[in-house]
Amino acid sequence: MRTPVLLGALCLCVFVSADTQTNRQTDKSSSEDEVLHLEKRDFSQALKEHDQLLIYFSAPLTVEGYRVSEAFKEAAAELQGSEVKLAMIDVTKEKELAKELNAADHTIRLYLSGDKHNPVHCPLPQSSASILTWLKRRVGSAADLITEFSQLEASEELTVVGFFKELNQEYVQVFYDAAVELPDVNFAVTQSEEVISRYGLSHDVFLLKKSKLIQAYKMMPQTSKEELMVFITVFQMDPVTEYTGKTVSQILTSPVLNHALLFIKESSADFKGIYSAFNSAAESFRLKILFVWVNVEEHRNGRVMEYFRVRDFDTPLILLVNLTDHVTYHLPSETLDAETITTFCQSFLQGTAKPKMQSEPIPEGWEDQPVKELVGTTLEKVAFHPNKTVFVLFYLPYSRASRAVFPLWEELAEAVKEREDVVIARIDASANVIDMSMQGSCPSLCLFPALYAERAVVYTGKKKLKDLIKFLDKEMEEAKKYRALEDEDRRKYREAMKAEEAEKANKTKDEL
Repeated sequence: MRTPVLLGALCLCVFVSADTQTNRQTDKSSSEDEVLHLEKRDFSQALKEHDQLLIYFSAPLTVEGYRVSEAFKEAAAELQGSEVKLAMIDVTKEKELAKELNAADHTIRLYLSGDKHNPVHCPLPQSSASILTWLKRRVGSAADLITEFSQLEASEELTVVGFFKELNQEYVQVFYDAAVELPDVNFAVTQSEEVISRYGLSHDVFLLKKSKLIQAYKMMPQTSKEELMVFITVFQMDPVTEYTGKTVSQILTSPVLNHALLFIKESSADFKGIYSAFNSAAESFRLKILFVWVNVEEHRNGRVMEYFRVRDFDTPLILLVNLTDHVTYHLPSETLDAETITTFCQSFLQGTAKPKMQSEPIPEGWEDQPVKELVGTTLEKVAFHPNKTVFVLFYLPYSRASRAVFPLWEELAEAVKEREDVVIARIDASANVIDMSMQGSCPSLCLFPALYAERAVVYTGKKKLKDLIKFLDKEMEEAKKYRALEDEDRRKYREAMKAEEAEKANKTKDEL
């Protein structure tokens, strides 16, 4: 284990190369701002000349290529006279060399002592400072020693602080290794009892601090560099991640398995207020719940909406899901403010939230009630009865608009109670998984005619008793026409089957 270098001793070792030969093949290479531009013909010679050769395999005609190339030029100017030489290889031109080195575009490798087979991977830098920090951390300590509380308190950027009693522990090395891989993040270590007590922490923990946001975790012997890096990366993310093609991998590979998803149209009048509340609630649940915004208006988000059975007219909507069991929880409120969202997330973590199941239990005596209370397992059986006209209210129990329809639905059931071929029913759409083709937005009134075909008609008229009955009678008369055609088709089908069976029987008899 390398010994950590404390505050004041963190510096990049700079040496002047002892090699003063001037007639090298690499002198023919294009050198701009102290960066070598290598080709296949001079790559091997460059390895021999430079004990530490940091190479960026670039694709110049890309935004990323330009950004990193500029960072390389700035870093090279800072490193003049040091052991480290910066170089670039254009993979669009040097395809054969890139293939030989098994190097993809936008990768950075540090070649040491002329060994081209075992380079050290360098992460893509955000700036020239990132390159210098990465090189510095490789040769010394990966953190500055904090001796005063004010040093930590003053930082607004993300800072990762290790509170260690002894600096020769194995997991301290893991901490340093993670710092090398994340040069754009501030790392520090401290043994100061004053700083540790100020935060109310014990030894051997690492603390993530960004502005006023703080999270502390215990370092364990089994804590890996990769695990530490993932936690830091997730903590560094914005409170709310927008669901896009670029973020899918980031979201699905996150170590945070609890996801809160906000489905909302960006153009909706209440977008700013709801998004602000969602963002505000997210701050309290970092590394516990990953908050994701799904823009309903983005057509490429259709698959995630289909997976969670969300339609654009259901939005705005917030769902919580755990990626281990994939059980979905629906925020049961029309009010999507920060307090409501926070309470919902807390109930989810505490295990008191009720999940949206495939079906609620079948209520006892439901068939004897004027309004039949359906659930997921009884909906299709009742609604698609070929000899019954079924009128169903799809409702949300927490919705004022849904509850306002309840008395009207009771009136309708009373008005048609003598008609044995009519069923008035309702179903809680928030607690039962329902085929999306059956309904519109809640509250939704959907009529299922007495047909063999599975047909549904959404009622869009006035919510008045006489209008409902008029609609019911009209659809029943219309269904009679279709039913006559169905019965005729079924009769013809039965006759065709009988004829086919008779023909087969006669053929078998002749063969005998």
